[in-house]
Amino acid sequence: MIVTSFLGLFACSSKNDPSKWSAKKTDQWFSGREWLQGWDVKPDSSINKTEFAKSYYSHTERWNKAFIFLRDNDLTQLEAKRYDLEGDSLFVMVSDYNTKNPEDANYEAHRKYIDLQYVVSGSELIDLAPVSSKDSIVSPYDDAKDIEFMTIPNGKELLATPNRFFLFFPVDAHRPGLKIGDNAPVKKIVVKILK
Repeated sequence: MIVTSFLGLFACSSKNDPSKWSAKKTDQWFSGREWLQGWDVKPDSSINKTEFAKSYYSHTERWNKAFIFLRDNDLTQLEAKRYDLEGDSLFVMVSDYNTKNPEDANYEAHRKYIDLQYVVSGSELIDLAPVSSKDSIVSPYDDAKDIEFMTIPNGKELLATPNRFFLFFPVDAHRPGLKIGDNAPVKKIVVKILK
């Protein structure tokens, strides 16, 4: 009886272990979008599905709280401030700013948190590249702020608009807030999810 229970537990846990999933199974899970909790915004194609699935199954309740917050609030009306959902394990930063020139921005990366970034109004470009492709450090890693800044010669340019959201993992260097044409106002939400 104990052996049967143990085997049943093992089977259940490997079913929910995305590191053992095939690419097809990961794609099917991601495409099903049940994890969105009914939030009707499209995930960007740049999202690392395997990293996301592993994080989601490690912290399902945390991710569900994040998506429920995004689903249940009028995001256009949120005040620019921090909203704590689970203390320092899960919080939301709302900000209003003007997009910047690429020469005034550096790539950033985080080691403790995953960023869910969503432009509520306006539009911006976000450059994305692997942290491993950095060629110089602008500001070394600050543990208290969980951020480091770097230069990267070539990144992939992503268009951020209110119809899609992005996920950036510790392996992802990103340079958000870049202008499209002229500098323009943007309202943005960044959900910080402890990895």
